[in-house]
Amino acid sequence: MHEESPVQIVVLAAGQGTRMRSQLPKVLHRIAGQPLLQHVLNSARALQPSAIHVVYGHGGEQVRAAIADPAIHWVLQDRQLGTGHAVQMAAPHCAPDGRVLVLYGDVPLLRPETLRAFLDAVPAGSLGLMTVVLAEPSGYGRIVRDAQDSVERIVEEKDADAEIRAIREVNTGIMVLPAARLGDWLARLENDNAQGEYYLTDVVALARREGLGIAAYMVADPLEVAGVNNKAQLAELEREYQRRRAQALMLDGVLIADPARVDIRGEVEIAPDVRLEPNVILEGRVRIGAGSVIGMGVLLRDVEIGENVQVLPYSVVEEARIGDGARVGPFARVRPGTALDSGVHVGNFVEVKASRIGQGSKANHLSYIGDAEIGAGVNIGAGTITCNYDGANKHKTIIEDDAFIGSDTQLVAPVRVGRGATIGAGSTITREAPAGELTLSRVPQRTRTGWQRPKKKALGDN
Repeated sequence: MHEESPVQIVVLAAGQGTRMRSQLPKVLHRIAGQPLLQHVLNSARALQPSAIHVVYGHGGEQVRAAIADPAIHWVLQDRQLGTGHAVQMAAPHCAPDGRVLVLYGDVPLLRPETLRAFLDAVPAGSLGLMTVVLAEPSGYGRIVRDAQDSVERIVEEKDADAEIRAIREVNTGIMVLPAARLGDWLARLENDNAQGEYYLTDVVALARREGLGIAAYMVADPLEVAGVNNKAQLAELEREYQRRRAQALMLDGVLIADPARVDIRGEVEIAPDVRLEPNVILEGRVRIGAGSVIGMGVLLRDVEIGENVQVLPYSVVEEARIGDGARVGPFARVRPGTALDSGVHVGNFVEVKASRIGQGSKANHLSYIGDAEIGAGVNIGAGTITCNYDGANKHKTIIEDDAFIGSDTQLVAPVRVGRGATIGAGSTITREAPAGELTLSRVPQRTRTGWQRPKKKALGDN
């Protein structure tokens, strides 16, 4: 980037997006869990611009509320009269020095590296266009060049004749303009066209008449500059985004069983030799240590997973920490506020919430552990429940090291099970279970000699 030319960015995000057929503003539809506009702003911030102006209109305050960033300067376009009119709304807020980069809020895959290369390719004081060659250019403004192959003008498709429509090089809409000239050019735009709109692209012809240099930077990958106009295109760009993320992870040493069936919707840090099975979803901030295996259909959201961990199929882990060598699932749910120490086993149909389970402890089957502090080497039998809620307040269960909790036990909190204690199967524990002792509560077993099971009546019997 030219250090002598500071960059300020204008993002156009005011369109209604009628082809989305949705009440949600187009720029708030999501790719990888983030609004389209957020992806554009992420790339914009990476350029470290002097200012970011977002022109908004349709959806109004809904758009502003979804993008909570005090550093953004919001500009209202109350009437959508074209791209030129949108930039007119932002121009009074742009400093007169340096350059203005115009981006679009529905172009989510454009990389900061491409934007830097574009800015570097445009000499200071010149007007720059980002173009792309499409196999099927229908719907796009065509780049018209002169005999010397210089850009002469841009013609929107609705205003183009058959000869111009045959051109395959098209305008992406992304432009960089000298700030000192912008106001004058915008004031001279006219809406004498098929749409009755003010086209920003008309400044190209104005710049050429003034003898200003025009630099066209051609992007190699059409998907990088593709906009979203309907939900089919949204799905296409979602898969392309996921393909790129998966490719980057695999090049860093992550083994992904099927790159077409993984969804990454946040900031991930995955060590080499981690294996992701099909249909894994990673959301928020996710860190996974070396040698871990994330099974089919697993959802991880805001988690830290140690090394050599197994998260078996169809488990859900949210806002939790999993220690080295632990095993979770299959079909387990680890809820927010949970920490599993090294070597812990949480098995099938076990739910853990806001609890810490100590090193080497196991809860392998059909249990609920909530608001509990469990020590090391504890065995939780199948069907155990910590009864942590009394209808008004949550209470804590404490199980000390090396305790054994028999199957089908109810621990009515607040309650403590002492170190090395044993709880007999089928017990309801309402008071402290002493360390090293057997505690149980059962109704005495009885046998009724001679009892007969009822029989079904035969047809015709009264």
